[in-house]
Amino acid sequence: MKKLLLLAAILFTGSPLIFAQKQSLFNGKDLEGWKIYGTEKWYVENGTLVCESGPDKEYGYLGTNQSFKNFELTLQFKQEADGNSGVFFHSSIEGTKITGWQAEVAPKGKHTGGIYESYGRGWLIQPTADKEQYLKEGEWNTMKVIVKGNNVTTFLNGHEMIQLTDDKIGDANGQIALQIHAGGGIKVRWKNISITNLD
Repeated sequence: MKKLLLLAAILFTGSPLIFAQKQSLFNGKDLEGWKIYGTEKWYVENGTLVCESGPDKEYGYLGTNQSFKNFELTLQFKQEADGNSGVFFHSSIEGTKITGWQAEVAPKGKHTGGIYESYGRGWLIQPTADKEQYLKEGEWNTMKVIVKGNNVTTFLNGHEMIQLTDDKIGDANGQIALQIHAGGGIKVRWKNISITNLD
C-alpha cells in the first residue's frame, strides 16, 4: 500500500510523499535522551518514569536533548500525590528557569490541558469548567498536544480541551520538558511518551 501511495505522489506531484514517523521519547528503562534540571527526583520504576519532590521542594524539569517545532506529542500520566506538573514545549532551560509554553497537568479544578506561558504572559487559555470532569485522578490519563505553526490543540482522554492560535508560539522552537512544581509533596508517573514530527 505504501509503495502505491509513493508512486501516486511521484506521478501527481513529481516528488515522493514523506510519511511522518512516530518517535518514542522514553524507553521504559532509563533517562536516555533526557537531561535533569534542578535537584528534584527523576527515576524509572517498573517501566514508568517518576517525578517526585525532593528535600529542596523546588521546581524541577526533565528536558529532551532534542528540540521540536511542529509535532504531535502523546503521553500518559498518573498523579499519585499532588499532581501539579506540566508538559512544556518550545522551551529552553537554564538551571530551574524555563521559558516556553506549558500544557498544564494538575489536580481537578486547576486547568489540566490549558496553556501557560512561563516567564511571559502567564495563562493564555484555560479549559472551560465543564471539561474538568475528563481528568481521572489517581488513574492513568492520556494527553495529546498538537503544535503546528501558530496553532496548539490539547486533548485529555480523547476530549479536546483547548484550541489556541498564537503568533509567538509559531515563531519558537525548543525542548519538550516535564515539570515538578515547587512546594513539595508531588509525585507523578509517566509512560508511553512519543512524538510525531509534523514539519
